[in-house]
Amino acid sequence: MIALDTNILVHAHRKDASLHVEARAKVQQIAETAAPWHICYHSLIEFYGIVTHPKIWAQPSSPHIAADQIAAWRESPSLRILTELPEHIEHVMALAEATKVSGPMIHDARIASCCLTHGIRELWTIDRDFSRFTELRTHNPLI
Repeated sequence: MIALDTNILVHAHRKDASLHVEARAKVQQIAETAAPWHICYHSLIEFYGIVTHPKIWAQPSSPHIAADQIAAWRESPSLRILTELPEHIEHVMALAEATKVSGPMIHDARIASCCLTHGIRELWTIDRDFSRFTELRTHNPLI
């Protein structure tokens, strides 16, 4: 079972992102299969924040466009949105301590923990920082 990281979603959505064509094709491919694929709820919120951020993009996505994109992904019958469980905070803190994560890297620990607590063992990402979470295999599908 695989999950997609925020950066894959951003590249798939933003036509001006450097890996847009590749990411869009991969997300479309996985969304059209019967095999379950996953996105952490936190990644959808992070996606929305990134694509609508005026300091990141010369022409950010409007809130309406960003919400429409999330809705389009959610229409895939094989998509499963992973939510945080009550014990999730303890797992995030343990993972952060074990991997010596601090500062903004806690968001990566949160995504890794969400995947692991739901039995996801592979995360598609272009972020090499996830390699510190050795229980979670990472794969860059865009290279």
